[in-house]
Amino acid sequence: MNGLTRRQILKRGGAGLAAATALAACAPAPAAIPPLRPTTVPTHVDDLAAATSVPAAPTKSAREQADEMDAMHEQGVKVFLDNIGKEPTYWNNYLDFEMDGDVKVFELTCTELDWEVAAGQVVKAMAYNGIVPGPEIRVTEGETIRVHVTNNMNESTAVHWHGVAVPNSMDGVPFITQPPIKPGETFTYEFVAKPAGSHMYHSHHNAAEQVTKGLMGAIIVEPKDKSNEPKTDADYTMILNDTGVGLTINGRSFPYTQPILAKLGDKIRVRYMNEGLMIHPMHLHGIAQLVYSKDGYPLPQPYLCDTLNIAPGERYDVIIDCDSPGAWAYHCHILNHAESRHGMFGMVTALVVSE
Repeated sequence: MNGLTRRQILKRGGAGLAAATALAACAPAPAAIPPLRPTTVPTHVDDLAAATSVPAAPTKSAREQADEMDAMHEQGVKVFLDNIGKEPTYWNNYLDFEMDGDVKVFELTCTELDWEVAAGQVVKAMAYNGIVPGPEIRVTEGETIRVHVTNNMNESTAVHWHGVAVPNSMDGVPFITQPPIKPGETFTYEFVAKPAGSHMYHSHHNAAEQVTKGLMGAIIVEPKDKSNEPKTDADYTMILNDTGVGLTINGRSFPYTQPILAKLGDKIRVRYMNEGLMIHPMHLHGIAQLVYSKDGYPLPQPYLCDTLNIAPGERYDVIIDCDSPGAWAYHCHILNHAESRHGMFGMVTALVVSE
């Protein structure tokens, strides 16, 4: 024993032996461990580990590991491409209305449901008219609108018209401007649509949960005089969300988001709306974004950027001149909102410009 006394051996190796023995008892038994020879009594935990080790499985080469990761990335893109056109309500899902004299009348129903943000990824959600986000309300500046909101959920709610200049009694904040809309009840909002611009509607009761779980939507007030509006070929609303239903664009997570399809030379308008709890810097590859308005108000000096940071509650309108053909990635640039070792996910879509 190299001249060591039994006391010295126990002092050096006893604690390590006890720990290693406990770990070995919890680990699955190896297929076959050769017995220790009497002459190899270990005095350190390292010696014990070496004496009882099982040969490790062969490790994958760097190329094999890279191929495995790349295959996952490629598969996500293939699913995205295969899903193009299969979500007809992803863009421009407008809420129908009826006329009561000169008043446009809309119906919103709040429900709790299971919502599939991606194939097999189902979350508990709250929805207006059964979809996340709720349908887009499009009206013209100066029109009177009436919205009947029926609550079929298990908790109270209310609707706030974010950015719209409503009378105080229509602002949608329980116990400040109205009673909460209790389960089974209906509340009617009525106001003149103004100012023109990109606005939102969402719950203002248990809002951190109700809004991020889906009680959100866009209300676009188009200007009565459109002579100063930018000339565009298409108009898209992009509602950003997180937390309740996860990292989503218009209620879906990549690869089940939908791309924007355009032709070379098109000018498109994208209206960003952040209904989540986090900032989302939206980055478009290859083509600049002309930032035209903020929170519904035209900017005195529009400016160009490739990444635009949208904070919770903010709305930005951008004009994109589709002057470069190809499929351009379009995503939140907080990278763990968009990509991982398993591939792209969450807040990713694409702008596809065809010649």
